Amino acid sequence: MAPVAVITGTTHGIGRVTALGLARAGYRVVMLCRDMPASQCTADGIRAQVPGAAIDSLYCDLAHLGTVRAAADLIITRFPPPSLLINNAGVATMRGRRTAAGMDYNFAVNHLGHFLLTELLRPHLAPTARILIVASRAHYRGVLDLAAVADPHERVGATRSYARSKLANVLHCLALARRLAGSGRSVNCLHPGVVATNLLPGWLVRIKRLLGSTMFDAERGAATTLHLALSPDVAGTSGRYFDECSVAQASSALSQDVALQEALWQRSLAWAELPDDARAPRPHDADQRTLPH
Repeated sequence: MAPVAVITGTTHGIGRVTALGLARAGYRVVMLCRDMPASQCTADGIRAQVPGAAIDSLYCDLAHLGTVRAAADLIITRFPPPSLLINNAGVATMRGRRTAAGMDYNFAVNHLGHFLLTELLRPHLAPTARILIVASRAHYRGVLDLAAVADPHERVGATRSYARSKLANVLHCLALARRLAGSGRSVNCLHPGVVATNLLPGWLVRIKRLLGSTMFDAERGAATTLHLALSPDVAGTSGRYFDECSVAQASSALSQDVALQEALWQRSLAWAELPDDARAPRPHDADQRTLPH
């Protein structure tokens, strides 16, 4: 039986290339997408290149948590325990966009929807499952006011909004790594490079030098994700941030703030209406740098 890989956001760019790479590696690929016609086109394209590939498409709009729950339920009931969960989907919207619940749209899609999906699937993952979170080098510029992201009256610029959502990705990764310690499962996050796709907004192109001077094509952009998903060299590696070209790097000082990691975790549980998790950081986390925020 083919191992199962669950991946969000496969209709464009690195998500599409990642799904193709997983199919070539023999995975049954479960794609979670908002645009189902585009998802079907992606699936057809993969099958044309990988005859016999097992590709499934499920509807999921990460900005609407009800659809995340529905997708997770289908994965749990229809498929064997996933060996890979790749939180790939991402948005970079212009200033001021909010979800129906009033949350900053970038934060809701890039972090909260993926947080909920991960928590719903976590008890049902394969014993040695790998979780990957596609973050960004933009997280180095991120700051996080937990009250502001859910304040419908907040005025925040597009660059700041995107950077803090990517900081949340890294904070999530590091907090989850503690919870997975000793379980056989792992989680890592990554910066794929600045990828030239049709999803890259004009304002992000203009600040690309903050993220990386070189624009990658989607194939190169997917390389780090595929390496972390498939390579035996990183089996058992967890709680690391990888830059483009699959090189482990130190994440930002703020992302290593254990108190902020845990505050985001608890607030995310509340936003997602999940049971409280009062687990404190392990004693060995004391050597992580903790900064005021």
